[in-house]
Amino acid sequence: MLKPAPRRGRQAQRQRQTLAGYAMLAPSLVGVLGFLLAPVLIVIVLSLFDWKLLATPEFIGLANYRELFSDSDVWHSFLVTLYYVLICVPGTTILSLLLSLLVNRKLRGMKYFRALLVIPWMATPVAMGLVWTWIFDPGRGALNQFLAVFGIDGPAWLSSSLLAMPSVAAVHIWQFAGYNMLFFLAGLQNIPAALREASALDGASPVAHFFAITLPLLRPTMLFVLITNVIGSFQAFDTIFVMTEGGPGNSTEVATYLIYDEAFRKYDFGYASTISVLLFVVILVVTISQFVYFERRTTYDFS
Repeated sequence: MLKPAPRRGRQAQRQRQTLAGYAMLAPSLVGVLGFLLAPVLIVIVLSLFDWKLLATPEFIGLANYRELFSDSDVWHSFLVTLYYVLICVPGTTILSLLLSLLVNRKLRGMKYFRALLVIPWMATPVAMGLVWTWIFDPGRGALNQFLAVFGIDGPAWLSSSLLAMPSVAAVHIWQFAGYNMLFFLAGLQNIPAALREASALDGASPVAHFFAITLPLLRPTMLFVLITNVIGSFQAFDTIFVMTEGGPGNSTEVATYLIYDEAFRKYDFGYASTISVLLFVVILVVTISQFVYFERRTTYDFS
């Protein structure tokens, strides 16, 4: 008759541990609910209203969505965003991977070089945008003055509809390559040295070793870097706002800039919320697609 007591004691202990776990998770859960889920739900609700900020919100159902799918400006902004993503993501990923291979060497002063590469990521986007706007200035900018030394007449980088987007994307790549390099560097240092030694004994060249061993084992890191890069590129705003304000014309008017224009210049918060919902869905679909693609192509066991 006395045996159930220890069982009740263990159950009570498990309940206390569960409550303690929830108590420790509570601050993070409040943050997720308050700063992630709640804003998403609010934007979805606002997309169903016609709200010109100073006027009373009027429920219009899916009217904003019907207007969105026939709005050429919206689709143009998403094409511009896709163009920006297709420049930034491969450029940032490849450059950060090459930098990680460069700094993954036991050379004197290498730690200072690593820190130097991360500094651009620490700069505020607005200040960085202002500096690069001066660098790209066609008359007094450092880039064109450098080209003039070699007798090259530099173009108006940010005033050309052809060059403005690659120029802004280059700034994005410059800013985030060093940051992503840290993740690739951690992935490289997590690969067992025995694998490198075994491939060397088999007579594999450094290039063959990289493509046959290093790159496949970096896929978990690659997945993380690609997902964060894609999301960050789709949400890019600060640098474009400072450097081009969506111009010249609308050649750099990405989706986030159009959302800003609709909300804070035209004061149409309902329609801006509708574009935000579409952007959220696009990012979600692309992210899920990346997970599906890498699911069977990624190994987390290096043994």
